[in-house]
Amino acid sequence: MSDRPEVLFVCVHNAGRSQMAAALLDHHAQGRVVVRSAGSAPADSINPAVVAVMVELGLDLTKEFPKPLTSDAVQASDVVITMGCGDVCPIFPGKRYLDWTLDDPAGQGIDAVRPIRDEIDRRVRRLLAEIVPEVLTE
Repeated sequence: MSDRPEVLFVCVHNAGRSQMAAALLDHHAQGRVVVRSAGSAPADSINPAVVAVMVELGLDLTKEFPKPLTSDAVQASDVVITMGCGDVCPIFPGKRYLDWTLDDPAGQGIDAVRPIRDEIDRRVRRLLAEIVPEVLTE
């Protein structure tokens, strides 16, 4: 990994899980990680319940939008984390791939999305401690 590791979060629509993960990692990493998210079949907009639960943490996703998964994004990343998108992510040698099994927030209300957000936050913090350990120890 380079001085600034690059992480890509991928889910089907890039409207929920991957957007939350990217925002949380970006927030916790304090600029020490390059963070991207993408979807294998991007939606038109981010799930409103996802936007609402992130606002509860002071994280604004209103300017974000679903982005398509590209081979370039995968190739540029050190760590690629998939969330329910199956085998659509291209595989490149030398990349670290993780698959996080998480409930899908699509069609869920805020009360159902909060625990998904909290689980993503736990996983993001663990990942950050592995790739940039000094961030959480300062």
